[in-house]
Amino acid sequence: MAAKMSLRFPPVTAPADSPIRVALVEDQRRTREGLQALIEGSQGFVCVAAWRSIEEAMAADGDTPPHVLLLDLGLPGMSGIDGIVPIRERYPETAIVILTVYEDNDRVFQALCAGANGYLLKNTPPVKLLDSLRDARKGGSPMSPEIARRVIELFRKFRPPEKAHYSLTPHELRLLKFLVEGHSYKTAAVELGVSINTIAFHVQNIYGKLQVHSKSEAVARALRENLLD
Repeated sequence: MAAKMSLRFPPVTAPADSPIRVALVEDQRRTREGLQALIEGSQGFVCVAAWRSIEEAMAADGDTPPHVLLLDLGLPGMSGIDGIVPIRERYPETAIVILTVYEDNDRVFQALCAGANGYLLKNTPPVKLLDSLRDARKGGSPMSPEIARRVIELFRKFRPPEKAHYSLTPHELRLLKFLVEGHSYKTAAVELGVSINTIAFHVQNIYGKLQVHSKSEAVARALRENLLD
């Protein structure tokens, strides 16, 4: 098999029966060529592109996007995690599946938050890898067993606390609502009939209870956790 392949996606002639179009972003030549060989040699798949970096992928002709993109994280130039957003913007319908050696919580969390559809380790057996590509094509979120366990741990760790745990008073909730609505300390003070210093005092109490350090963080938490419902 030739070491290089065209970066131009092939035209789609029969969408209903066409093979799953897979693209790769992998800087290690041996790994990249091994994945190409696996995909090209498997029925129902075609490897439409194999790039060495995010920059190379973004420079390619993208008229016909891949169904699934296998993305390494440790890349030269832009990292795989940083590349998820621009790739997602260019190919919104493409399922992005991480394929990496990294399994630490930080990278898993960042990749999934950035928009990755799945997260596989490079020790994934070939048959399982192909099954994962099929799953991703159907809208699934394939994950290696080790990663799935970490995601469960992360979910438990980062699960938002119950509203009652913040112990916000009715007055503090009312003030928080004013902040969400865009009020300044001055306008909130006028609405509540108190001094600006009083508003500042209560806002600091709200920050402490919500474990935030700014108005924007407080507003974001209030909206994200529906504190004002």
